[in-house]
Amino acid sequence: MSKNKSEQIVQNSKPTTRNSKLESLDQFKSWAKENGFIYASSEIYGGFSAVYDYGHYGILLKNNIQKLWEKSMTQMRDDVYLLDSGIFMHPKTWQASGHAAGFADVLVEDKETHIRYRADHLVEEWFEKKGEKVDMDKKTPEELAEIIKENDIKSPEGNELTEPRSFNLMLKTNMGTTDNTLTDENVVYARAETCQGIYLEYKNYMDTIRLKLPFGIAQVGKAFRNEIVARQFVFRTREFEQMELQYFHKPENKDELFEMWKEERMKWHIEELGIDPEKLRFKKHEKLVFYASQAFDIEYDFNTLGGFKELEGIHDRGDYDLTQHAEFSGQKLDYFDQENNTRIVPHIMETSVGLNRILMMVLEDAWTEEEVKPAEGDKPAETRVVLKIKKELAPIKVAILPLSKKEPLQKLATELQAEIRNDFMTVYDETASIGKRYRRQDEIGTPYCITIDFDSLEDKAVTIRERDSMEQVRIKIDEVKAWLDSKF
Repeated sequence: MSKNKSEQIVQNSKPTTRNSKLESLDQFKSWAKENGFIYASSEIYGGFSAVYDYGHYGILLKNNIQKLWEKSMTQMRDDVYLLDSGIFMHPKTWQASGHAAGFADVLVEDKETHIRYRADHLVEEWFEKKGEKVDMDKKTPEELAEIIKENDIKSPEGNELTEPRSFNLMLKTNMGTTDNTLTDENVVYARAETCQGIYLEYKNYMDTIRLKLPFGIAQVGKAFRNEIVARQFVFRTREFEQMELQYFHKPENKDELFEMWKEERMKWHIEELGIDPEKLRFKKHEKLVFYASQAFDIEYDFNTLGGFKELEGIHDRGDYDLTQHAEFSGQKLDYFDQENNTRIVPHIMETSVGLNRILMMVLEDAWTEEEVKPAEGDKPAETRVVLKIKKELAPIKVAILPLSKKEPLQKLATELQAEIRNDFMTVYDETASIGKRYRRQDEIGTPYCITIDFDSLEDKAVTIRERDSMEQVRIKIDEVKAWLDSKF
């Protein structure tokens, strides 16, 4: 709390108990919509499956998360550089990466309800209910069909299933044609992951910025996947945003660098996002893709999704990516190691985090329902929902709340907003009772509410209310900007 001599404590209500967190995905969806964070896409047409739009507060929060990630990756480091690569890339990109040939899941469909399922997940769950553990990884449609037939596996509703068939996860489109015919010559893909754009620009960064190993290229961008099943709100969608770092290095340094990036990424979630460390964990990959030597996920324990789910992957990818693109492009993508007087293909350490998933975690972790004891002792306790989000992440930093719509208070309020809005995202609200306006700001996580009352016209002071403690202080108007600066 500021030690300014003109600051006075004002009597106020106090939170008494921290009662509950979000309990279900439906509750989360409803709350996020009602408070302007996330809407179902194309809702006036009945919605569009697994696609969501971010409202005013949602995009402000998402931008704040992205800025913190970019700051930690680039502003606070000397060895990472930013990139914004195209969503569409040369089709050979996906041949080199292996996506064109093998980026598919196996689909089955309930014959009665027509609900689609990933066949491998459905079979694994069926055996788990029997107490048996099986590995369905990389099973072909024919192999899965045989397992389903032999064990008479049905859908969760107990209905017959269609024959398993391959389902391509890449979204195809055509470019530079005058009709809608997709041929091998004109097909292009909406990128399935953002990292490939980084590999394609590795050579340009080496040539134009004159980099030495180790160094990283980081970017934030959209990727697209034709998911079979996507029923987990913004956790799994068909269009999503990734924040990725590809860190190029000498192979002899890989173990040291892997541990460094594991530590750095977990620290970012806890210190920069303010996430409860008890709800975060590392999970080691037991099954690795053939080119990787190590892989860990950072997981968060979601109430709304029933347990720990992946947020971020940290992978040692070896030299596979640059080797593949060198072969398919015919370009040399090696590096001259002056210390050892030899040419090498750099190895790559990857950290890849879903921005949508981070936003969902931040909201769930901060969402709190608690009882509030009114300042007047004889009144019963009330309940409020408050988003106890880290101040730096809050979509709105300061709410300006004139106690009346009368012109003198409006004028004073708008003058104060004009003074601080250059440095802080603000909102002006003069509708409903002051108590209801406080509750509205609590629910979107606004750290500070400034109330301008009729006394402000005389004493040139305002009341500032802090979100979490609900403590109120009286501050001189000409000291408000400095007071807020000290809090952020």
